[in-house]
Amino acid sequence: MSCKNLARNHLLYLTFMVMVAIACSAAKNSETLTTLDGEKHRGVCWVASPHPLQGGELEILTEIGASHISQTPFGWQSQVQDPELRWETHTDKMWWGESIHGLQATLDSARALGLSSMLKPHLWVRGSWPGEISMKNETDWQTWFRNYKAFILYYAHFAEKNGLPLLCVGTELEKTSHRESDWRGIIKAVREVYSGKLTYAANFTEYERVAFWDALDYIGVQAYFPLAMGLDPALTQLHQGWQKVLPSLENVSRDFQKPIMFTELGYCDTQDAAQEPWLWPNQRKEVPISQEMQALCYQAFFEAVWDKPWFQGVYFWKWYPRSRERVPDFTPQNKLAQGVMRTFFLGNRTQGKENL
Repeated sequence: MSCKNLARNHLLYLTFMVMVAIACSAAKNSETLTTLDGEKHRGVCWVASPHPLQGGELEILTEIGASHISQTPFGWQSQVQDPELRWETHTDKMWWGESIHGLQATLDSARALGLSSMLKPHLWVRGSWPGEISMKNETDWQTWFRNYKAFILYYAHFAEKNGLPLLCVGTELEKTSHRESDWRGIIKAVREVYSGKLTYAANFTEYERVAFWDALDYIGVQAYFPLAMGLDPALTQLHQGWQKVLPSLENVSRDFQKPIMFTELGYCDTQDAAQEPWLWPNQRKEVPISQEMQALCYQAFFEAVWDKPWFQGVYFWKWYPRSRERVPDFTPQNKLAQGVMRTFFLGNRTQGKENL
């Protein structure tokens, strides 16, 4: 065979391999995202009321275009290394809205308005937060998971009995989620008594390491990602912050073929809202108040994330039955952020930018 023919055959082979690579890449990209499960959740994290609802508390949510609320009953753990847990079966000292009766009444009121509910039980740890829960030895780990199983099954039975469409099996339990086998056992036990959809609310520092997403229906993220340093960053800086985060979110969605929802997202009404969104309001008392900054963070989220094909929806932290005048605070109620949320929930984006 002549050198000319060899060169031509080599070129044809290279062209063929390039076409195969392009085809494989296209096939992979077509598998990037799973099909979303119906409409995106337009949610808020409902704050339990200490007293029975008087009526009308949820109506504003339908006016601003919300479709979902999350409700949060608590279990209590005295220390991060104590495997013992208590919840409603152990005490009646809780707010009305966190009790089974309060959850039921709130659920019924929401349903009457066409609002769906996610049940999202939390653990409350004295002097710490759930992300620090970690046992000292294997015996304590087994005890903790046994107790946690009883805790979450208590609410799984309630969710099944009342036909809740979505249950969150755990929230921000970052130092427990490496125990994949134990968590798969929890999920299996919940599936045996509950027929709805399941998620787990992973902290934003945790979600990439969770190995059991395939056993759930949604990848849940507590999305308090830092977006920009300092006070009063510009909208472009907030967008740049999201661009650093989005590739890893998409990769996890692709790897597990599950849509992602933000089980919590929130910003305080302070000038530093985008720097460390997870900080409690009492840690910001020296920071100037800024409804504008809070609203800008909401706008950046909607513009950067909302239309992503892997994104199932959001639950904004937080919404009170009766709006409070406390500042600083996370709630968007009666603030500029509420206008942004309403605009994007209802689909009129031009108006939202004008509101700012």
